[in-house]
Amino acid sequence: MPTLYVVGTPIGNMEDMSSRALRVLRDVEVIATEDTRTTKKLLTHYDIHTKLTSFQEHNAPARIPQLLGILEENDVALVTEAGTPGVSDPGVSLVAAAGNAGVPVVSVPGPSSVTAAVSISGFPGERFNFIGFLPRRKGDRKRLFESLANEQQTIVALESPHRIKASLADMVEVWQTRRIAVCRELTKIHEEVFRGTLQAALDYFQEPRGEFTLVIEGATSKPPTDTESTRSSAKEELLRLKSQGLGAKEAVAVVVKSTGMPRKVVYALWLENQA
Repeated sequence: MPTLYVVGTPIGNMEDMSSRALRVLRDVEVIATEDTRTTKKLLTHYDIHTKLTSFQEHNAPARIPQLLGILEENDVALVTEAGTPGVSDPGVSLVAAAGNAGVPVVSVPGPSSVTAAVSISGFPGERFNFIGFLPRRKGDRKRLFESLANEQQTIVALESPHRIKASLADMVEVWQTRRIAVCRELTKIHEEVFRGTLQAALDYFQEPRGEFTLVIEGATSKPPTDTESTRSSAKEELLRLKSQGLGAKEAVAVVVKSTGMPRKVVYALWLENQA
């Protein structure tokens, strides 16, 4: 029966292709890929001549019906620019559409920057919280970090070289002295792993280059209990901050950081003070 194969491809080192993945890419009718130029280099390296077609977020609505048409009689492989499709990369919509159409979807596992980074980070990997690419805007990043202030599992994120310094600075502001493993250019010639505190990482990466996978230490203490005493103290602190001229956004952020209480709870306390 025609099958959609979800194929993992190298995140840098061409030698990380499995023999099964190579066989599948040779045998399918067409390869749907996030970046035809990158995939063309991979296929040329292994002397594979299968037809390529672009599959990205912006062309997915038009491309999915075409690929489902091919899947009526022939196999299709889905790859991304690097790593595993559907994991912070395009592919979810095609996999869902194929599944809804009754087409078998088969994983051909391959390299992943997430598991690679966790494995060499030195932090617990039994359970971890993968949060994907970090938000582009500072406010969105800080809200995300504050929501994870009490997360005790290891946190894994992806970041570009253009925003890594800003993201590390926001982590220092919210998470302060936590430790981090900054994995840069995994499996490539200039692979590097920096281990230290968030501040040390910020100081170290002054001219960052390459792609970054960040593995951050989880919170080392349990979140404070949301008791009447805690709420009362938080309300008093919000009143004090308001008297100093701080607005809702700034005051709530300060109390969230100092108490570990959820932002929505602290904001509700701010509104109670205004009543």
